[in-house]
Amino acid sequence: MSRVFPTPSRWMDEELVMFDESVSRFLADCAPLARLERWRAAGIVEREAWQEMARAGLLGLSVSSEYGGAGGDFRHEAVLIRNLGAIRAEGWGVPLHNAICAAYIEKFGTPEQRQRWLPRIVSGELITAIAMTEPGAGSDLQGIRTTAVPSGNGYAINGQKTFITNGQLADLVIVVAKTDPDAGSKGISLMVVEAADSPGFSKGRKLDKIGLDMGDTSELFFDDVQVSADNLIGGVEGQGLYQLMQELPKERLIIAIECLALIESALDHTIDYVVERKAFGKRLLDFQNTQFTLAECKTEAVIARSFVDDCIERHLAGSLDAPTASMAKYWVSERAQAIVDACLQLFGGYGYMNEYPIAQMYKDVRVKRIYGGTTEIMKLLIARSLEG
Repeated sequence: MSRVFPTPSRWMDEELVMFDESVSRFLADCAPLARLERWRAAGIVEREAWQEMARAGLLGLSVSSEYGGAGGDFRHEAVLIRNLGAIRAEGWGVPLHNAICAAYIEKFGTPEQRQRWLPRIVSGELITAIAMTEPGAGSDLQGIRTTAVPSGNGYAINGQKTFITNGQLADLVIVVAKTDPDAGSKGISLMVVEAADSPGFSKGRKLDKIGLDMGDTSELFFDDVQVSADNLIGGVEGQGLYQLMQELPKERLIIAIECLALIESALDHTIDYVVERKAFGKRLLDFQNTQFTLAECKTEAVIARSFVDDCIERHLAGSLDAPTASMAKYWVSERAQAIVDACLQLFGGYGYMNEYPIAQMYKDVRVKRIYGGTTEIMKLLIARSLEG
């Protein structure tokens, strides 16, 4: 455990503490600093690393053992997310693959769809992505223009998506599309496109971002892509927005956990630095300004952890609602950026150097206030709950 959080979260039992330690050891071996730097330079995590994750049993953590998964729950996913943050592997899209894409198929897919795709997702044979955002539609999912219209024994998909995590590596893409453009929110469905067998599907640019350098973020294009009717998740049209709304609170909680991991890592690195670094004959930690800054940061970190832990427990109990998840995503992402910025300031000029981890954290944290729903959208969702 870190100096910031020296004891396990209250939802962690003895088994999860042991799991946390094993994940930490695995990631230390799998992703040493030199390998992380190669991934950042390449702008993508090599497929072999995904295979190593699969062989370690860390893909499909919360997928039922019936489909080859580990049979865990969201707590196991949270432990993995925290450890990815601890090694500064921001951008490696395993949490999306595990806790979002696999979950859509297991929760909403037909029995045949689960048997068809989940074992290959767990084995790492299929790397997954979900394609929601379009050049003209982000938080407003009802504004999407991608369509999936009846064609032969299935559907023809046409449209464009952008900012898609795991886009270049993706073998299986869950596409948010309109199956009935005239039906509004009831006309949206989730379609599965399998990259290896889908003429008309193409991967565009791997996008050049400010941070999350190792994150494979891409444009995707669908030009009359033919898919079977069996690729409609759940087998019933018009359920897509309902399915998305059911899972979005979890997605926002995942981002809050990622932010908490960034906070923890930033504070641990900063405390190490101010203990060792001297100015005017004193350790930086001995200056009152340093003490007060870190006291404020740790206080906010502890508050954030308490809130996130409460949200994890609510999610496990099935009671995490959209406004509460939005509060967690909004507040913890805002605090994460403020804390990382305050930590970087304590490094002085060294904090602006890419060789120092705090500089990478400063770049990585910025997007947390944007993806998964911007801070402004979160506030709107929270405000709607005020009238009961």
